[in-house]
Amino acid sequence: MRYIRTASTRRLLATLAGVVAAIIAGAAIAVAATTGGPIPKAQPLAESLHDAASASPVAGISADITFTNNLIGSTDFTGGASDPILQGATGRLWLSNDGRLRLELQSSNGDSQIVVDQATHRFWVSDPASNTVYEGTLPSDGSSSTTTPKHTGAIPSVAAIQSYLNKLMKHVDLAGASTSDPTDVAGQPAYSVVVSPKHDGGLLGQVQLAWDAVHGVPLDFAVYARGNTTPVLELKADNISYGAGPASDFNVTPPAGDKVVTIATGSSTAASKAASKAASKATSKAAHATHAKVTGVAAVSTHVPFTLAAPSSLVGLTRQDVSLLNWGGSPAALVTYGQGLGGIAVIEQTAPKSSSTPAQGSGSTLSIPTVSINGATGQELGTPLGTILRFSSGGVAYTLLGSVPTSAANYAAEALTK
Repeated sequence: MRYIRTASTRRLLATLAGVVAAIIAGAAIAVAATTGGPIPKAQPLAESLHDAASASPVAGISADITFTNNLIGSTDFTGGASDPILQGATGRLWLSNDGRLRLELQSSNGDSQIVVDQATHRFWVSDPASNTVYEGTLPSDGSSSTTTPKHTGAIPSVAAIQSYLNKLMKHVDLAGASTSDPTDVAGQPAYSVVVSPKHDGGLLGQVQLAWDAVHGVPLDFAVYARGNTTPVLELKADNISYGAGPASDFNVTPPAGDKVVTIATGSSTAASKAASKAASKATSKAAHATHAKVTGVAAVSTHVPFTLAAPSSLVGLTRQDVSLLNWGGSPAALVTYGQGLGGIAVIEQTAPKSSSTPAQGSGSTLSIPTVSINGATGQELGTPLGTILRFSSGGVAYTLLGSVPTSAANYAAEALTK
């Protein structure tokens, strides 16, 4: 939490960029809806999904994009210019069918580049405001092929897809479940569906998705908070074209003279993976022997060097589970309340004896508001989709996470330390 609380958004941008880029590379591109294009015939959702899975892959995609991010409010940022990942931006995207991605985001402090190459398992992100390039290695799937793997499994039948949808609809509502909503997106014939939690979904309202009826490519993706008509997160493109682009679209290099920072994301080499697997297995075995069977309030209480706070209920949510954690080599506890997305998780650990605030980086900084919890000062990041609250009291550090409003998180925190 200290990293989230004090790091400049430049470093947060670099950390998040690799994840965002990988998601985009794997899921193609979301495209903004327009009007005036062809509209496909209406048909059951299972059939339209089957058609999408059966579509021939495209050789590449090029698009003008707009990424909207309303997850963190503008008042939580101080200092210089905006950061495109955390605050949204417009730009350009190129994607090939052999796993190459280039995403260019424009902002008032210059253009940022995100470049991913799945063949070499490398990515890099340029931050023009600090003249820094962040680079790292993507996890390997173990394949020696330099092209996109071909699907060897059979495509599920319409009946199989419908069976899965029937099971899914026990937990979520699917607008357009019986018949896909035919529409046009960026001039392409498309189908769309709206997914919303049937039971307690916390602050999540719905997820909207549209895909190309011909190519099966996702064309629109947006996440909405409950009761809000403005998307919290949205990725879209105003113009799109299909087909292999020139190699020059991807043959870009980091700016010369920029400082290079390596982000540790794991190695893709066979030797490193084997060593990592062996070490992980040994660590997992030791951790399993020490912690795996330690559950319940009484058992966990005897293994942590602090008084465990685990009331039977919290803000009306019933306690579900208490587990012992190995938190950086020190014993900690995880206590969960409620079920589904509307639940709350509480991590308890020994509070550090002292803390210091690292120097801030250049540019805009994510400033987390402080709150008072029964006299203790805490840091709280509230978003339209949930809240993260961190504070220390009586020698114990508490971290609360949940898809709940800040008021509920504050009330729960106060109840833990009464």
